[in-house]
Amino acid sequence: MNARKIVTASLAASLGTLMLALGGPAAAEDPYNISANIGAVSNYMWRGVTQTQDGAAVQGGLDFTHSSGFYIGTWASNVDFNDEGGSQEVVILADPTTASGFAEDADGNLIGTTAGSSNPSSPNYEVDFYLGFGGNITEDLSYDLKGIYYAYPDGRDSNFAEIGGSMTFKWITLGLAYTVYGENDDGLFDNGDLYYYGGFEYGDLPFGLSFSARGGYYDFENSDIVIGSAFNTSINDFVDVTETADYWHYGASISKDAGDFGTFSLNWDQNSGKKEVGYDNDPKIWVGWLKEF
Repeated sequence: MNARKIVTASLAASLGTLMLALGGPAAAEDPYNISANIGAVSNYMWRGVTQTQDGAAVQGGLDFTHSSGFYIGTWASNVDFNDEGGSQEVVILADPTTASGFAEDADGNLIGTTAGSSNPSSPNYEVDFYLGFGGNITEDLSYDLKGIYYAYPDGRDSNFAEIGGSMTFKWITLGLAYTVYGENDDGLFDNGDLYYYGGFEYGDLPFGLSFSARGGYYDFENSDIVIGSAFNTSINDFVDVTETADYWHYGASISKDAGDFGTFSLNWDQNSGKKEVGYDNDPKIWVGWLKEF
């Protein structure tokens, strides 16, 4: 299940974009630069969660930068949130004599599942639009301020927008993103979500290899997800059973710049999300390729 739309059983972990000047030597002094990138990944991972149900994705983007530090761009990828089967409801029954054919939990309660309905509005592709401003404070310290809109044109109640900023000192980056707009009312990826992240990148390894590591924590405004119901004997009625959707994630990459053939990477990502909510917290190993123009 995709963490972006867990409530309905719902840039990215792709390699970073390098800005290349257009034209010949004279273009180096041009304050305006345009670059494009295209890539492919065996698994589109975003903040520790697969966006393609562990499937492959083709991705690409276009960026415009100015020497002042201003930039604007767009980026797109196919996605698969696997909403076809809908969510599942877990029902915990207090009295084992009231049903049969159910599994039993550690407390002796019976647990059953009911399949959800299909969701024909599940998106098949994502288009991001972003702009920002960044620059150097000192030789080793830089900053980046950014706004980004995540759009899913063929989905419903999926779009959301963030603003955020980060600071980088040599090889270490720390940042924060805040969701300012979301169409999933009272659900995940709605107004008020906070995402804390950090990263490390070192590009001077033997054989021309680069190493990077990343991690983050998602603090959702509406983090309590109803996963089923339990019978409360004190009130003789069923009550909601909830779990938090908040989670940590972490990962690392080794990449190799192959010149005209692009950049290749071997990557690992994992999250700490609860499987009862719908997270797949198994380790994910995936490969990527990126070519800039």
